[in-house]
Amino acid sequence: MAAAKVNGCVSLNERSSASENIKCDNSDKNIGNGKVHHGLNGYEKSKLKPTTNGFNKMAIEREKAPWMDWSQHDIFPGSFEKCSLMTAALTHIGLYILMFLGFVNQLLFKPKVATERNREGYAPLYNPFEQFYSRYVYRRVRHIFNRPICSTPGAEVTLKERYTDDYNWSFGFTGTERRCINLGSYNYLGFAAPRGACADAAEAAVRRYGLAHCSPRAELGSSRLHRDLERTTADFLGVESAVVFGMGFATNALGLPGLLGAGALVLSDENNHASLILGLRLAHVTVRVFRHNDVRHLERLARAAVAEARWKKIVIVVEGVYSMEGSIVPLAALVALKKQLGLQLYLDEAHSVGAMGPRGRGVTDHCGVDPRDVDVLMGTFTKSFGAAGGYIAGSAELVNCVRAQGHAHAYAHSMAPCVAAQVLTAMRAIASPAGVVRVRSLRDNTHYFRRRLRDMGVLTFGHEDSPVVPMLVYTFSKMAATVERLTARGVATVGVGFPATPLNKARIRFCLSAAHTREQLDECLAALEDIVDEVGLRYSRR
Repeated sequence: MAAAKVNGCVSLNERSSASENIKCDNSDKNIGNGKVHHGLNGYEKSKLKPTTNGFNKMAIEREKAPWMDWSQHDIFPGSFEKCSLMTAALTHIGLYILMFLGFVNQLLFKPKVATERNREGYAPLYNPFEQFYSRYVYRRVRHIFNRPICSTPGAEVTLKERYTDDYNWSFGFTGTERRCINLGSYNYLGFAAPRGACADAAEAAVRRYGLAHCSPRAELGSSRLHRDLERTTADFLGVESAVVFGMGFATNALGLPGLLGAGALVLSDENNHASLILGLRLAHVTVRVFRHNDVRHLERLARAAVAEARWKKIVIVVEGVYSMEGSIVPLAALVALKKQLGLQLYLDEAHSVGAMGPRGRGVTDHCGVDPRDVDVLMGTFTKSFGAAGGYIAGSAELVNCVRAQGHAHAYAHSMAPCVAAQVLTAMRAIASPAGVVRVRSLRDNTHYFRRRLRDMGVLTFGHEDSPVVPMLVYTFSKMAATVERLTARGVATVGVGFPATPLNKARIRFCLSAAHTREQLDECLAALEDIVDEVGLRYSRR
């Protein structure tokens, strides 16, 4: 298949074959070892001897390109204040005590769970550490996770209350409900609402098309709604074409294997989402990990890879806004590096599209980058659009390649018509003057909330403009205590711990929305102010 030209890239005749445009290339799976490399220097050593062909000469020319002057670029990823040595020591001691008590519990009391029997000769179904962790660490705080709701996740949400009489091994419903201000859902622009233009469009789509097409897009799963959504998405992002999928996670997991193949090297941020990691594993490509948002480390890895002169393409894979850190990718700097060394760039805008930039076009809009300079634009409709699904956008040839080689278009169920109608209506609303007001309201709410948290003395991560606001609590016990007390005061939020974060960096993650009023935010902040001293959350030393 011919190479797919990608927006923002020079032609194949003008660039090295060591870094071809992203294309469908799955003809040969006999590549390296296909593993993620976490070596001390972040990359594996080349096992190939240097050659003297034109392929290597071009790589040498690229290697001789001048090093980047990063002082000319905005590479500030956000605030990542470190905790004191005392806090770190006490956090580790608390974890060791928790683990020790778990081992004692495991020895003295038989858990009320299924056990493996008659498995001689078979691999174990469960990893021993994961089994221990889920039973004796996660279970202790399980009551703050997976809480069922019984309303639209708008500015407010209704929680169904539960009880347990066996120490979180099982739960039952109390029959009561609790109405809370919602700081836990990804409803950035407030389109998750039971009434309004989006809800009306979704209802009309259900009446006309039914609840589902019961088929993949490549068979009988396409409708006018899908075509309109793809055309509108491409226009919204400022690129040539787009393809949409019914699940955001699957957009990465099933899309990347169709784009990457033999001879590809991926430079991946260490904090990339699980969907990206799974997609790269399914693609069987070699992956080298660079430190989070560290452009200098990335440049060193990229130059080392170019010097090896054995990769058909070298692809940088990053996110726009990182959902656990609240940090923003230094996109302009990455685009400059990609042009300098002839690399490609895959950008996941799950948390940034709609929420970032003066026009809500995502991190490209926020950083002032031409979207055509990003080779592959990926995003989801589950956050700013109040719906489900995702997209891959770029050149027409790239999108056709994803349709032909990606697994989602041929095998996965197509996006439900009501979801497509919801996204289409929300996207058109964002492009209107009223949508710009929503984007501005989200930014104002974000700045206000972050400033008040700083004044409170708690430690937060992330960029000033990121609507994801992680507040560090470090230990599982404090995470559970904070969520419990906030819920009792009418604030629904999310606690996040291992394995989504490092074991000793549990946090509370607040998600802001344009739908929040200033009074609602003040009520949440007042509730938080009441518990920071009780729980001991004033970790910031600034």
